[in-house]
Amino acid sequence: MIQTVLGSIEKDQMGFCHSHEHLFLADGQPAKVNSALRIDDYKLTVEELETFKRIGGSTIVDAQPLGSGRIASSLVQASQDTGIHIVASTGFHKLAFYPNDHWIFSFTEGQLTEVFTNELTEGMYIQTDTQPPQQKIENRAGIIKTAIDEERVKDPEKKWFHAAAKVALETGAPIMCHTESKQQAVILADFYTENGVPPEQLIMCHLDRTLDGLEVHKEIAERGIYLEYDTIGRFKYHSDESEAEMIVQMIEWGLEDSILLGLDTTRQRLKSYGGVIGLDHIKESFIPLLKNYGIEEKSIEKMMVHNPATAFSYKK
Repeated sequence: MIQTVLGSIEKDQMGFCHSHEHLFLADGQPAKVNSALRIDDYKLTVEELETFKRIGGSTIVDAQPLGSGRIASSLVQASQDTGIHIVASTGFHKLAFYPNDHWIFSFTEGQLTEVFTNELTEGMYIQTDTQPPQQKIENRAGIIKTAIDEERVKDPEKKWFHAAAKVALETGAPIMCHTESKQQAVILADFYTENGVPPEQLIMCHLDRTLDGLEVHKEIAERGIYLEYDTIGRFKYHSDESEAEMIVQMIEWGLEDSILLGLDTTRQRLKSYGGVIGLDHIKESFIPLLKNYGIEEKSIEKMMVHNPATAFSYKK
């Protein structure tokens, strides 16, 4: 099953899926780092979701964990109002998205394990940007978001990652990994598999921000780990044509079963907020481009429907 904010659904109910988005982000520490990381107008986000629904969208995975701007109640209400399945995240983000006195730093590995488990099995905590997890709603998260950056690479304790691994093994929930380099992705892949997490329970994000070193993508995918590509429409990094060429190479290597796609949306990338693209960009612009590059419909169906249904389902 796949755990959405409104309850569990079967794999065949997931439909066309964006595997990494940000639908709501409260005004707080992430917005201090980057003003585009404030997505807090309920009406505008619903407009975006309605557009997504009109072009055949069915499910969105929201990648913002608790304590760093997640607005759990809005995710629930938006799913109810639009009929879009939304999968929410527990876990943790990069360190820069928390003030220095945040509870995420002081909690022990055991406390983190308990919080993440509760969010997946009982309900999501609210108001965790400014206070430790206490008050919760009955709606559950469906994935464990984790993030690695240079600070956490150097951390000898790795308590956050140990907690995520334990929760993944206990619950069967997938782990989504924010990475900032291919080397960090390899470090995380090694860490989680060495701690017993099956590779098919792991999703590595953002590896397509740079398009060199595809042999690392190949090595990670051949281990059975999912690669979630989300630099589509992010033209400060590269063109969509370059992204399409990379995906062609991965498919030629026989790795189309490992690919997930998303837009990693910010305020600047949502049309309803005045951004340059919107949640219809993959369907309306990028998929036609893939077809122009010779990618067949069956491969697109895998990346947008079948692969997400498997990647985000709970493992026994």
